[in-house]
Amino acid sequence: MKTILAGALLGLGLVVPAHAQTVNAGTYTVEGTNLDGSPYNGTATIALTSETTCSIEWNTGGTTSNGICMLYDNAFAAGYVLGDAVGLIVYQVKDDGSLEGAWTISGKDGSGTETLTPQ
Repeated sequence: MKTILAGALLGLGLVVPAHAQTVNAGTYTVEGTNLDGSPYNGTATIALTSETTCSIEWNTGGTTSNGICMLYDNAFAAGYVLGDAVGLIVYQVKDDGSLEGAWTISGKDGSGTETLTPQ
């Protein structure tokens, strides 16, 4: 009987959903690398527009860019416009609330990196 009970309890543990990742609205510290590997920093502000979508504004190196973003499981993605180019960044949501990702921009080779840390 103890074996059956232990097996049943173990089975219940397997069907409990994993902790969902979340991204919070607010200001984040930005640290990244450009396509050529040079560093940049600044801030990003995320405003939630629904449970899974948001708007985002980056202020880095005297440049401001705006975009839309969405959360899907532990992936957080944003599309943005920078001058005449369209960019895309995909982040992994970390347990501490930070976002680590890679980005690219239309018409350019390669990718850069970026980490957003909640302030």
